[in-house]
Amino acid sequence: MVLAAGLGTRLRPLTQLRPKALCPVAGVPLVDHALARLTSYTGTGPAHLAVNAHHHAARLADHLADRVHLSVEEPEELGTAGALGALRQWIAGRDVFVTNADAWLRGDLDVLVDGWDRSSCRLLGIDSGRPADFGTMRYVGACLLPWAMVRQLTDEPSGLYEVLWRQAECEGRLEVVPFAGTAIDCGTPADYLTANLDASGGRSVVGEGAVVEGRIERCVVWDGAWVGRDERLVEVVRAGDRHHTVTVAAGRS
Repeated sequence: MVLAAGLGTRLRPLTQLRPKALCPVAGVPLVDHALARLTSYTGTGPAHLAVNAHHHAARLADHLADRVHLSVEEPEELGTAGALGALRQWIAGRDVFVTNADAWLRGDLDVLVDGWDRSSCRLLGIDSGRPADFGTMRYVGACLLPWAMVRQLTDEPSGLYEVLWRQAECEGRLEVVPFAGTAIDCGTPADYLTANLDASGGRSVVGEGAVVEGRIERCVVWDGAWVGRDERLVEVVRAGDRHHTVTVAAGRS
């Protein structure tokens, strides 16, 4: 399952144009990256892949078409646990591989899957060297959940940490395995830019149909966007079109 219902508040005004899950990294929407990292383990199609949606749900539905089982959450989003609770009939006794649509993960996920006992929660993490989600381990947006635990979830708005992971950790039924790859949460403009530059090897990323007449350095230019002849953009995200440009500063300095 791909969790894709978030409002993307910190990425505004970009997420006023499209849902965060459709924001592209290296020209590919984040939700497609998330689905791609699941399919080798789960299979393809709506019998094996689910995505939840809330903000700009119709846009996401049009993009995904019949590739997944889409769970639209209305009138409010259900959170990470509530989203799974709403899908219990679809899950129907199966264990679940969950990933966040806004997580940019570059590296081998076999470490998460290999040797899993199918009875505990197994989470992918990175050692931050300071207090984080679980000791010093920071959760990076991919986990395995056994049906025995998922079946207890309801479709009430709630989070996995609060209703499942905290108790599982206390009972010794939660494991965080270290990820050796790159993990970036694309929740802010700076991190979103970093993910794109990681994917491109540090070069600006220019989407299909974009027109760049000026100069850009370490930028993301969305599909259909325009950079004028007299412009010099550095570490920004440019969206919109020739008639209505949207520019979001994304540098870390």
